[in-house]
Amino acid sequence: METTEKVIYYVIDFDSTFTQVEALDELAAISLANDPKKKEIIQQIIDLTNSGMEGKSSFADNLQKRLQLVRANRSHLTALIDVLQNKVSTSVIRNKSFFQEFNEQIYIVSAGFKEFIVPVVKNYGIKEDHVLANTFLYDADGNIVGCDTANPLSQDKGKIKLMQQLKLDGDVHVIGDGYTDYEIREAGLAAKFYAFTENVSRASVTAKADTIAPSFDEVLFQEKLPRAISYPKNRIKVLLLENVHAEAKRLFNLEGYTIEVISSALEEDELIEKIKDVSILGIRSKTNVTSKVLEQANKLIAIGAFCIGTNQIDLKAAVKKGVAVFNAPFSNTRSVVELAIGEIIMLYRRTLEKSMQMHAGKWDKSAANSFEIRGKKLGLIGYGNIGTQLSVVAEALGMEVYYYDIVERLSLGNAKKCNSLKELLSIADVISLHIDGRASNKNLIGRAEFDMMKQGVIFLNLARGPVVDLEALVENLRSGKILGAGLDVFPYEPKNNAEEFINVVRGLPNVILTPHIGGSTEEAQFNIGNFVPNRIIDYINNGTTLHSVNFPNIQLPELNNAHRFMHLHENQPGVLAQLNNIFAKHNINILGQYLKTNEQVGYVITDVAAGYDKEVLKEVKNIPGTIRFRQLY
Repeated sequence: METTEKVIYYVIDFDSTFTQVEALDELAAISLANDPKKKEIIQQIIDLTNSGMEGKSSFADNLQKRLQLVRANRSHLTALIDVLQNKVSTSVIRNKSFFQEFNEQIYIVSAGFKEFIVPVVKNYGIKEDHVLANTFLYDADGNIVGCDTANPLSQDKGKIKLMQQLKLDGDVHVIGDGYTDYEIREAGLAAKFYAFTENVSRASVTAKADTIAPSFDEVLFQEKLPRAISYPKNRIKVLLLENVHAEAKRLFNLEGYTIEVISSALEEDELIEKIKDVSILGIRSKTNVTSKVLEQANKLIAIGAFCIGTNQIDLKAAVKKGVAVFNAPFSNTRSVVELAIGEIIMLYRRTLEKSMQMHAGKWDKSAANSFEIRGKKLGLIGYGNIGTQLSVVAEALGMEVYYYDIVERLSLGNAKKCNSLKELLSIADVISLHIDGRASNKNLIGRAEFDMMKQGVIFLNLARGPVVDLEALVENLRSGKILGAGLDVFPYEPKNNAEEFINVVRGLPNVILTPHIGGSTEEAQFNIGNFVPNRIIDYINNGTTLHSVNFPNIQLPELNNAHRFMHLHENQPGVLAQLNNIFAKHNINILGQYLKTNEQVGYVITDVAAGYDKEVLKEVKNIPGTIRFRQLY
């Protein structure tokens, strides 16, 4: 005996669900535009709306009171409709095709009014006879004087009465933000109630819901229906550590992600516990993302390093796990450069020592061991983004610039390249480090290197703590070989501001110590907080890996009217052929295909026509060497 599946009907509220706003509030703003008491009256209307929606007072009484306060005319409705058409909920707009395709199963049930609801929802394919709402009553001059009180939707428990009359032959799933929407479920007239919270969240409503839906994406995901995005954004959890700039939180919020912020770094065991449900991790320089951490990160999609360096992240383990890593290689460059210039000047003028003497009451007006920086030779170890910009600024101040880098770099201005580290160390009056923290750079500057330097050199490390042997530096500071030093980074740095900084360099004269603040300016942190989230969002939304430090870099076009398959695999021969054989077997039309590899992995992105057999997904995931497979609608 054959069984047929029950039809599911979707009963959707209008105000604060289909649209972002309450229509009568917007109508009041129009009709009372010139009323001196406009703000007070609109607040009364809002309070009445909330009271009714939260189930705290008679809905019918509130509706009549609101209509009296609005004092609107038929002529105001055109302007209201224009406002509402521009205030449709974002996830409704995104999923317009769902409303068009399933219009036979969708009903708008609202205590609002047909006069403004129908013109808005019909643009989304919803049938006029599927819009169940109140209607206005007008006087001879077109003034709105009330509503049709015979309509059950104007009455208390009106939605229950209407659903009883409607007698839909199938299961009913209700989506709304108000208590009156929940009452349909409470009365046994619906199988499921979604508390829709994209625009407003009412505790009295969410507490009663079968499911809380921050967007229509979540509803469609749970209902296993076609949707604009493959995975609801509210399910993407972001963990931001170490006082990442608020701009990052703002951008992730705009995407609809769920965000947790912790001000300090986390130890390995703490991070292992926290990361289990995290999709995006944001860190700065103190949190170490080890292979052990990554083993537990089963939902992790991307890591954002809100800094330049990424040596605190096991990049090989991340790529094996299919986790893309992004950093901010340019965003704080200017801030680090300015700190370096400031420290060079202060060290040459012995400003710190003079200041401390003054604080102790000592007046020592002397030029001894104080120098201009003009004409001094600046030696840059590392000639990347920071090194090159420091080169330009220093030359503008009259310094001669020399640099050494293991990578061939084009010199800027009059900067001169040195063929060896030894050559640079023997020439420079000021030595500034701008290298990364890779293992081979540990103690790059040690006793032997200090011996190669000139007497009375100024030494800066604003790069990475482990690249300098601090014991050797202290010896040379005490002997006078090093005239002054500026250190912003250290082999071990406190995890938070409450932990004491313990280091052998403390207490030495003419040594400027700063707590890893090279990039800690408002401008730099804002730029970083903007740059890194945008790279991650681009990756999640369309697969672009531009500026990833561990994935092959691909800039992808926008996805339009297609599905996008993203396949990350071990870099081995034949994967692309296997992918295309699967597509050919299932008669899938390829609209575009992109491939790029690095030493570890290959990344293939395939855009395909809208229809495809879901068996394809299983076969693609089972290709030998597959690390991660994602699909975008």
